[in-house]
Amino acid sequence: MKNITDKELLEKSELHQKAAESRESARRYQEKFIGKTMVPELQADGQKLKTAKDLVIRRSNKKESKGYRAFTVFNNVLMLLISAATLYPFLYLVAQSFSSEAAIIQKKVSIIPVGFNITTYISVLSKGDFLGYYKNTIIYAFLGTVLSLIFTACLAYPLSKPLKANKFLTPFVIFTMYFGGGLIPNYVWITRLGLKGSMWGFILPMLIGTFYVLLMKSFFANTPKELEEAGELDGLSKIGIFIRIVLPLSKPIVATMTLFYAVLYWNHWFNAFLYLRKPQWPVAYYLKTIITGASSAEPGEVTAEKMQIASNVKSCAMVLMVLPIICVYPIVQRYYVQGMMLGGVKE
Repeated sequence: MKNITDKELLEKSELHQKAAESRESARRYQEKFIGKTMVPELQADGQKLKTAKDLVIRRSNKKESKGYRAFTVFNNVLMLLISAATLYPFLYLVAQSFSSEAAIIQKKVSIIPVGFNITTYISVLSKGDFLGYYKNTIIYAFLGTVLSLIFTACLAYPLSKPLKANKFLTPFVIFTMYFGGGLIPNYVWITRLGLKGSMWGFILPMLIGTFYVLLMKSFFANTPKELEEAGELDGLSKIGIFIRIVLPLSKPIVATMTLFYAVLYWNHWFNAFLYLRKPQWPVAYYLKTIITGASSAEPGEVTAEKMQIASNVKSCAMVLMVLPIICVYPIVQRYYVQGMMLGGVKE
């Protein structure tokens, strides 16, 4: 027994020694061929080692063709023009919301406020119900987004699997994207369920978006099957695999869907018009009523202050509506690009 034990210890020692030698060889290889690539350069003092960084700089200094330089200039100019065209409308709205009524009527406003004033913002924000409506919107957007993500993911994941039932379910889900019951059947359905006058009447009709289901389905279909099989070998159930393996790997598409649903609930007002009472309004519908009221004032009721509010209240309302989304978008922007691209990649 002692001889066998000594032999095993000797074998383990040899294995550890070989592993250490392999690591040392890999380190030397990295230093020799990656960190300091051998590039002989004849100088008065002999040969000199050029680093990989020097090689990159040397390669970048290589003379480019005229066609490539022309393409680079054209591409940069085109991207600048597209960016300016995209940014200009928003800057114009912000400038108009802070400009005076006379400057707006005379069309002197571009991207810089003329006759700076905050009368409209004070008028809108000083109304007692405004903060309450903003609170309603935050609640609806948060709760609706969370529930929509849960139900959309739970529907998309089974559809991404090669199940026999999906031959019927997938066309059925796609069918609902092109054909709906219509406004009156939806209104009757919500009313008979007793959801009119409740926030659920605002959230439930938008709970699952068919297009978003198809995006998540495409993303889940590209999840490595080997990881799910490994989870099954470890004793995880289907739900456990979905929660502990698939969802953590799906951060890009989850972030993308979060942005889509949050914008949907934040900007939506029509369901509030149909199903909610005044104290339950979201801020989108409240600002719509302000715009409608300012635009349809009676001639005898028009004052200088009301004229100014009527001139730029639309711009002020748009700025107040889009500002929170602009603050959230940079956080999920990098996931947004990945989520939109990875779902359609086939390997």
